[in-house]
Amino acid sequence: MSSSTGTALVTGASSGLGAEFAAQLAAQGHDLILVARSGDRLAALAEHLTAGHGVRAEVVVQDLAEPDAARRIADELAARGLTVDLLVNNAGFGTCGRFEEIPGARDHDQLMVNVVALVDLTHALLPGMLERGRGAVVNVASNAAFQPAPYFAVYGASKAFVLNFGLALRQEYRRRGIRVLTLCPGPVETAFFDVIGTRNAAVTGSMTTPEPVVRAALRAVDRDRGYLAPGLGNALTAHLTPRRPRTVVAAIAERITRKVLTPAPTAPKPQAQEQQKQEKQEHAA
Repeated sequence: MSSSTGTALVTGASSGLGAEFAAQLAAQGHDLILVARSGDRLAALAEHLTAGHGVRAEVVVQDLAEPDAARRIADELAARGLTVDLLVNNAGFGTCGRFEEIPGARDHDQLMVNVVALVDLTHALLPGMLERGRGAVVNVASNAAFQPAPYFAVYGASKAFVLNFGLALRQEYRRRGIRVLTLCPGPVETAFFDVIGTRNAAVTGSMTTPEPVVRAALRAVDRDRGYLAPGLGNALTAHLTPRRPRTVVAAIAERITRKVLTPAPTAPKPQAQEQQKQEKQEHAA
């Protein structure tokens, strides 16, 4: 299957990578089903993409942390007579910090979105792809999937699940007309860091933007890649990290990720900047 045909369902489509997936897929001619909690933002995006590309864009408002989220989405698709040829399981969020200090309910919701909803939606939509003899699934993991991630324990483990789940499905279905790609990006400039609460969560210190990540992912679907870690640094992590003893990898990772325990510096507010300016002037005088 080419990534440029059929109807695509994108979760977490209201912003970030999800909105970029929707935009690039619409530019390729895909009809869209946009899923997220933010109904107003989805409606605005759907209107924009329909006007700009002439595609059909449906909106399904659903919180993926709810236990029956996938069933509700599947029921809504059936009621509207919609089928899905490309599933982009993009929705997800993270937590960071010392495990005992993170609310258990928050980590529970994280697993519901990052793992349970992803598996449930794949269960719901993959059989239809098999019946039609074509389809594709893109699961968005992270470069955190390749090693233990101290202070991101649940997030890293959830993304390791996504990676191994995707690779397993690819082997099951690659000879039956279904392509499965697991996308493992490094830090991307999105609202992820607002939700997680610190930009120190970008432990490598550098970020990319959604556009090149999504472009590379759609190209990888067309090439039937099993997984993609875009960028040279990410690719090296993906290929070299598994070759080291796991306890050594975990120890090295802890030295890198402990920076999230330190509050990230914030830019001074305008009033504070003016005060600092005055103080410098007085000191100079």
